[in-house]
Amino acid sequence: MTPPPDDDSAEEAPGPADATAPHVGEGLLDEEMGPSSAMAHLYRGEIHRMKLWRERLDQTANWAVIVMAAILTWSFSNPGHPHYILLVGVATLTVFLTIEARRYRGYEIWRTRVRTLQQNVWAYGLDPDGGLVDEEWRERLGADYRTPTIKITAEEAVAHRLRRVYLPLFVVLLGAWIVRITAFTPEPWIDAASIGMLPGRVVVALVAVFYVGATVVAFRPRTWHAKGELRTEDLRKTRDQTDSSGIRLFGRD
Repeated sequence: MTPPPDDDSAEEAPGPADATAPHVGEGLLDEEMGPSSAMAHLYRGEIHRMKLWRERLDQTANWAVIVMAAILTWSFSNPGHPHYILLVGVATLTVFLTIEARRYRGYEIWRTRVRTLQQNVWAYGLDPDGGLVDEEWRERLGADYRTPTIKITAEEAVAHRLRRVYLPLFVVLLGAWIVRITAFTPEPWIDAASIGMLPGRVVVALVAVFYVGATVVAFRPRTWHAKGELRTEDLRKTRDQTDSSGIRLFGRD
């Protein structure tokens, strides 16, 4: 007959509760473990999230281009079509811009995490002599996982999307509207710009205020908080040139 275990052995035997200890994550991503499986899965998950939000941005921009092309085609298909349909297109693009700016703020959360891991884990692993970009990156990343927060303001998100996508689209619609009220009517352009009972001078003033405001938002001096992914300075450097740290530059033709 097997004797029962004494009290000391019973206390030392690990129980199922140990697997759910509150500090189970301690040491999971320690430096001496290297880029562990947990770190690799974490990075892959953040890349997947960033990719999904990037696709949401592309969908909004694609629809904006499609709507603009449809409005331009319809507006110039018949001289009798009203010019203000182009201003309706401007209003529609503004709605798309608002939606995309909100999505861009969400996208920036995941992109910031990805860039933090790239700069402080993978770049450091490939080139330890380059040092860390942020000595406190683990604390910052841990705090962000505990309380995810928006990284940029709504104005910065709008400015970014204006520069990258929407300002050129607005300029195309503005040019088409100017052609529409000048070349497609025999009356003076200021009168041709009227919409119903709204005088042409008022319409032109409103359009001018809108475009001046969009330009100011896009190009006013500011501190950009969005994480940049690509280095854009010195794009004309040749392959044989090196940067300030002596590292050879590639792909800069």
